[in-house]
Amino acid sequence: MPARRLSFFTIVKRFTKPTLFYSGFILVVSPSWLIAADNQAREELIVNATRVNKDAFSLPAAIGVVNLEQVQLGQQQLGLDESLSRIPGIFLQNRYNFAQDLRVAIRGSGARGSFGVRGVRILVDGIPNTLPDGQGQFDSVDLGSVGQIEVLRGASSSLYGNASGGVINITSEEAPAKPFLEARTAFGEYGYAKSQLKTAGKSGQLDYLLSASYLDLDGYRDQSHAQNKNFNSRFRIQIDETSDLTVIINLFDSPVSDDPGGINASAVKADPSQARDRNVLFDTGETIDQQKFGVKYRKAFGEYQEVVARAYTLSRDFANKLPFTDGGIVQFDRSFMGGGVQYINSAPLVGLDNRLTMGVDLDRQEDDRRRFNNNNGVRGSLVFDQVEEVTSLGLFVQNETAITDYLELTLGLRFDEVEFDVDDKFFSDGDDSGNTDLDSLSGSLGLLWQVNDQLNLYVNVGSSFETPTTTEFANPAGGGFNQKLDPQDAVSYELGIKGVLENYQLSYDLALFSIDLEDELTPFELAESPGRTFYENTGESSRQGIEMALAARLTENLKVALAYTYSDFQFERFNNENGVSYNGNLIPGIPEHLVHGSLSYYHHRGMFVAAELTYVDGFYADNANAVKTDAYTLANLRLGWRLSLGRAELTPFVGANNLGDEDYASNIRINAFGGRYFEPAPEQNFYAGLTVKIDY
Repeated sequence: MPARRLSFFTIVKRFTKPTLFYSGFILVVSPSWLIAADNQAREELIVNATRVNKDAFSLPAAIGVVNLEQVQLGQQQLGLDESLSRIPGIFLQNRYNFAQDLRVAIRGSGARGSFGVRGVRILVDGIPNTLPDGQGQFDSVDLGSVGQIEVLRGASSSLYGNASGGVINITSEEAPAKPFLEARTAFGEYGYAKSQLKTAGKSGQLDYLLSASYLDLDGYRDQSHAQNKNFNSRFRIQIDETSDLTVIINLFDSPVSDDPGGINASAVKADPSQARDRNVLFDTGETIDQQKFGVKYRKAFGEYQEVVARAYTLSRDFANKLPFTDGGIVQFDRSFMGGGVQYINSAPLVGLDNRLTMGVDLDRQEDDRRRFNNNNGVRGSLVFDQVEEVTSLGLFVQNETAITDYLELTLGLRFDEVEFDVDDKFFSDGDDSGNTDLDSLSGSLGLLWQVNDQLNLYVNVGSSFETPTTTEFANPAGGGFNQKLDPQDAVSYELGIKGVLENYQLSYDLALFSIDLEDELTPFELAESPGRTFYENTGESSRQGIEMALAARLTENLKVALAYTYSDFQFERFNNENGVSYNGNLIPGIPEHLVHGSLSYYHHRGMFVAAELTYVDGFYADNANAVKTDAYTLANLRLGWRLSLGRAELTPFVGANNLGDEDYASNIRINAFGGRYFEPAPEQNFYAGLTVKIDY
């Protein structure tokens, strides 16, 4: 039966009922907000996810931020979900399968990805980790040197182009005035071992950061061994008072990332730690060798004008074994290069504060892709050989105008052209060669009302688009492009509130959104290629939801935070290629209710304790809504002590994952053939480590 529909306006009406004034979120619905608060200094939190530096509180958009300590301090540092789960509107899976990478969904975008990140734009130190075709990766992100992560939720194409879900902007930690050398080692159950060596500081006009890490993990399940090395560095040279140059170098090597695969419910019940038998037989997994180099140049002209130019290049050698014979070994050599120029003018306009941002992005991706037969883990005959090229050009402009002292209008417009080209080298007549050009005009409008110094209201509307990636364009009938696939388009509406009550050391925000999509991309598998994912378009779908966040300082040393997400995502019109109707069904892969709470204590003598609780509602694993996962609650704990010994600081720490020993799946494979939806997560497990930091 079709799921019961809860309209956007019903959400608003229900959320403003007086009875909710007594809920734990009284501060986000009470009209008493409109009473002027005491004028106290509010600490600014500067973000750059919208391409310009701005206080997150003053953005007419939903944005969440995590800091260095939330990413690094006492964390196991296996995946970004360890810290990003505290932000509403984002759902993360797959921490423990390094062959598939972290699965990230922002307001539903990204949930379809069978591997890698879809529908979300990833930036690391201003350099894209998302390819022109829209596919992104987190595998090369060095968690041990992350300083801040910003998550911009909602339509972002007016700023970045081919992405409909949002932006994840990762910034490496800033170099301190006093240089330091830091060594960290950690170990734990399931063969977990990770070590890191890091240094950062300033010397004259140069500031620098260098970090090297090594991870070895046997894994909870069979066929899940992972091993990788990561080197991340950033050098910034202050050329003069008006200009600087930043150089970024990242090297990533992953010789082992096994894939245990998904298993069905009966296999989970019999032994959740087992791998799928075919994955063991075909020795599934991947290897990666990647090098990334980027430069950014910033130059200010006078008081109001600034130009930022960037260029980057990436090479990635990739090999992957899949659990079937015909074309079951994939290899490609990837080159990705690009750059852009951005101009910012903050001169007043007809007496009003104004900031104009405009620029161009140009990227090119080339994959020399080959497929071989997988003869029980041994490479067989060549069955597929083609070069895939993707070129994208984007032109954007955004303007922010302070209409009054309390009202700011933001307008954005972007044009994108994405060209896909396939050169078939396997068939002598080039049967599977072809190309397709996709273009889109995206726009956004945002209005921010500053009610007082501690309360902002905003509304925004935006359009966006998302192309299939080169992998998603794979043709179920053979090589070349699947000409039946179209890009998905979306229109997003959002209403939000951001506020602080400084007398009570409390901050809060609320966002209500509604998204209408056409031609949403959704995955499926074929019986003859189990384990390989293909894609099809739906007709129409809708996403409506509520996102709330609350953070408070209960005492000088004790903090509490709460994030809640409600999601009502449905297929409005969708008949698959076999004529089966999924009209009214819920979109799989996204829980209706998602709650994250944390309690952290930091004593001035150095002791710290952080406890986290995450509730994930049950959600569907397939378009037919025939299989639903069980809801689960995860409890995690980490604690340690910072000990100062002269110029040295020692930080021993311990942590516990899944304290309640909950049975749950760390990842659900959407629409997997044969009911193999589940990738079981580890049981209760512990880790410990030591960080030694020396100032010099």
